Amino acid sequence: MSIWSRIASAISSLASGEGLSAVFDQLRSPPERSVAFTIAVIALGAKMAKADGQVTRDEVTAFREVFHIPENAEAQAARVFNLARQDVAGFEDYAHRIGRMFEPQSNVLTDLMEGLFHIAIADGEYHPNEDDFLQRVADIFGMGERPFRRLRARFVTDAPPDPYEVLGVTTDMALDDIRKVWRGHVRESHPDAMIARGLPEEAVKMAEKRLIALNRAWEEIQGIAG
Repeated sequence: MSIWSRIASAISSLASGEGLSAVFDQLRSPPERSVAFTIAVIALGAKMAKADGQVTRDEVTAFREVFHIPENAEAQAARVFNLARQDVAGFEDYAHRIGRMFEPQSNVLTDLMEGLFHIAIADGEYHPNEDDFLQRVADIFGMGERPFRRLRARFVTDAPPDPYEVLGVTTDMALDDIRKVWRGHVRESHPDAMIARGLPEEAVKMAEKRLIALNRAWEEIQGIAG
């Protein structure tokens, strides 16, 4: 059964009048956790789309870059999006439910934040309301201010990101220690590692931009040290 078939099954099991957020209670462990992750990106993306007041074609395209949606699954994806947009539950309720599915500071939650950032900047503008939205979600996930700023620096390009901020290191660290941190980030972003965390294969695409930013930051720090 494909992930989209499992999503359709999870949605169809909702009782009459039950909001989409209730579906997460049914999807707490692998392999169904990957279904929850996919629903979470769609649902939080729908809630975030309301933050800046509109859903653009670019944002839809960005979602398709994160998750490949087969033609025969577009109806399920659209239904999830519309259910989330209409659900009386606020985005904070979604974020809390998702956060409870994983350990605090889980890499899966970071992966989810990256997917939301990717969608947020797709229309070429990072709206202040989107920033408030993402900061609040990150806070609920227990991400912390510095990791959030580091993540934002990789995606929001209105100013050149600080390479030390991107890697989460300080300027007074030895180059060998910075190299170890960089290698650790790269290992975590490896497709096999992401799939092992229970993510659908489509979500691995989110790591591509992360790896580019990490490698660029490492090269820049090497140049500064040299």
